[in-house]
Amino acid sequence: MRIRPRQRRLAAVGTALLTVLTASAALPSAAADRPERPHGGGLSATIRYTEYGIPHIEAKDYTNLGFGTGWAQAADQVCTLADGFVTLRGERSRWFGADAAPDGSLSSAAGNLSSDLYFKGVRQSGTVEKLLATPAPAGPSRDVKDGMRGWAAGYNAWLKQHRITDPACKDAAWVKPVTELDVATRGFAISVLGGQGRGIDGITAAQPPSSTSAAKPPAGTDTKKLARAASELFSQEDSDMGSNAVAFSGATTADGRGLLLGNPHYPWQGGRRFWQSQQTIPGELNVMGGSLLGTTTISIGHNAHVAWSHTVATGVTLNLHQLTLDSSDPTAYLVDGEREKMTRRTVTVPVKGGADVTRTQWWTRYGPVVTSLGAALPLPWTATTAYALNDPNAVNMRASDTALGFSKARSTDDVLSSLRRTQGIPWVNTIAADSAGHSLFTQSQVLPRITDDLAARCSTPLGKATYPASGVAVLDGSRGDCALGSDKDAVQPGVFGPSRMPVLKNAPYAENSNDSAWLANADRPLTGYERVFGTVGTPRSMRTRGAVEDVAAMAGKGRLTVADLQKQQFADRAPAGDLAAADTAKACAALPGGTATGSDGKTVDVSAACSVLKSWDRTMSTGSRGALLFDRFWRRLTAAVPAAQLWKVPFSPADPVRTPNTLDTQVPAFAAALADTVAELRAADIPLDSRLGDHQFVVRDGRRIPVHGGTEGLGVWNKVEPVWNAAGGGYTEVVHGSSYIQAVGWDGGRCPVARTLLTYSQSSNPDSAHFSDQTRLFSRGKWVTERFCDKDIRKSPALKVVRVRG
Repeated sequence: MRIRPRQRRLAAVGTALLTVLTASAALPSAAADRPERPHGGGLSATIRYTEYGIPHIEAKDYTNLGFGTGWAQAADQVCTLADGFVTLRGERSRWFGADAAPDGSLSSAAGNLSSDLYFKGVRQSGTVEKLLATPAPAGPSRDVKDGMRGWAAGYNAWLKQHRITDPACKDAAWVKPVTELDVATRGFAISVLGGQGRGIDGITAAQPPSSTSAAKPPAGTDTKKLARAASELFSQEDSDMGSNAVAFSGATTADGRGLLLGNPHYPWQGGRRFWQSQQTIPGELNVMGGSLLGTTTISIGHNAHVAWSHTVATGVTLNLHQLTLDSSDPTAYLVDGEREKMTRRTVTVPVKGGADVTRTQWWTRYGPVVTSLGAALPLPWTATTAYALNDPNAVNMRASDTALGFSKARSTDDVLSSLRRTQGIPWVNTIAADSAGHSLFTQSQVLPRITDDLAARCSTPLGKATYPASGVAVLDGSRGDCALGSDKDAVQPGVFGPSRMPVLKNAPYAENSNDSAWLANADRPLTGYERVFGTVGTPRSMRTRGAVEDVAAMAGKGRLTVADLQKQQFADRAPAGDLAAADTAKACAALPGGTATGSDGKTVDVSAACSVLKSWDRTMSTGSRGALLFDRFWRRLTAAVPAAQLWKVPFSPADPVRTPNTLDTQVPAFAAALADTVAELRAADIPLDSRLGDHQFVVRDGRRIPVHGGTEGLGVWNKVEPVWNAAGGGYTEVVHGSSYIQAVGWDGGRCPVARTLLTYSQSSNPDSAHFSDQTRLFSRGKWVTERFCDKDIRKSPALKVVRVRG
């Protein structure tokens, strides 16, 4: 439905007048359920809140649905959203100072100034406007653009009608109305997180060499060191985004229908949080799940027929082109001997308490010149050489259309069709199951079209080291025959088409824990894809190994139900403990005199640790005794000993789940790690056999909430990455980990069987009733019984109906 010109003006400035009505559960069910249809030309939506502040948003079209979604997100997350819009406008330095740091949710920029220079440049160049104007399918559909327009109007309407109570932005001048362009720019920023967003510091710092430096020969390059740096940069081991997901086919379930367990690992604070809702347009759309803040569609969720989740993929979403510069001008480069001038983008950023900063960015046919990808991966601009960053997702604003396709799908085939039609997923895998019993895994993402053949022909000396090690291609930008080319079925040039994507259909289980597509099912390994997608025949992470063991055993057992998914999510098994705890305890007991020498040369009595490790139950549950001791020991040991030297039995591609194994307790770092751990816990006055939940917790409303789960290195499915604070009593906050969790199945009825949990709760406002309510559920291993069907929504004892109208 087209929105009238007058409606557009109202949506843009956010002057909607809201009528808020509250209906308690005591109201007649018909009255609580009946949506109020708008009269006249204004925007409107009906929002029914159930337990834990979960909104069920109903509207007549996508503009009005966006209106209700923007309104409801603002109600829960206005300060977090507003902070993000300051980032997207390039105004962080103006309000917070140039030297402060963003929260990292919208880019990897280390400071406000570089963030502002980049996003101001995006605005000045009209990048997002051009993408919005691109016709579908290469650009966003009308439905998606209508949703963005409505979202902005709903957010603005909430701002106009409410007083902000969240202390994070109460009375702040930087909280302002937004436009459709602001909303679209947020989608753009999310899309380029793995590409330009990763290189912002290097893009904004890139300046041509001065005449003095130009006269000097370039320093030698340690390609092996840079290859290691690239591997670490693109590794999921320490990333703040990860995930597990598994889909089971009907061959493994109790009733022949599919099952899906999604467990994304995302930041617990800031703008990359999930937010849960249901979105309904009668006769058109009915979907429920988690959305990334500031987006208009469901990111991970389900409808009546299909459920899906995502895991961060191993595909490298950028590549570099090494430029051969004109000897007389370092801002010109050669392609097939022809000279091309770089394009200047001069950007000025206002700075709080200081003078404006003006900086020039330099762009080429391949993308922006970049002088680093993180501090460990310098890419110096010399008199002869520069590097340009290619990010195909910088012209991809199709992710919301892909999500809409999922939301309306009736089968896993429809999910795959949406991926093939829209090609909008930037940096994640997709795992799905449906009510007919089908399962799906696919690494369908927008990747630069780097074939192994192209890399072999066109890699520079640096690229010959980085590509095999990390998948980061560095191509010779001076050769036209090194262009990325196109696939016939690709919606944009320079990327792989759908026929090149790894796909696994209808396997008994399809699982991913942020390793490559290879072992989505250990009995049906996926091979034949290019290195840029990921590796084949290489060691898997501890979390992948544990996950494959668990889900393969579940599939083998069969007769699975949603309850089995719930048990898997919170089993809190530590695979590293299963592999190493017994050997650690045995070696501990064999230490002469029960002592070990720490890294500081001091002798430590570790004898009490031996029995604690021996009796540890190998889980990271809140009541587990010995979990904290092993966790602190394991972190030290694995930091000190390379993986290849840690185990007596090395990795074998023929047995990738069970190898490597058998801890080598004779390595010199073993005894020191044990001594240092015992000394650390005693110094912090933490008993060696203390319960994990007493020393791994978050504080909400002044109260400690115990947190179960464990870190990446332990391989725990229910991953949490906590912050160590010995003076505060142990792990006192969670940085990232399990976030929007869903366990979904079907029983033959009209309503899916779904259990969900938003670990950090729906609102970031400490004054909200939904600031920590689901966090307390998470602590106890409890779930929310989802209310998807209308009859169940009406039965909610917490039902509150809010009608928002323009």
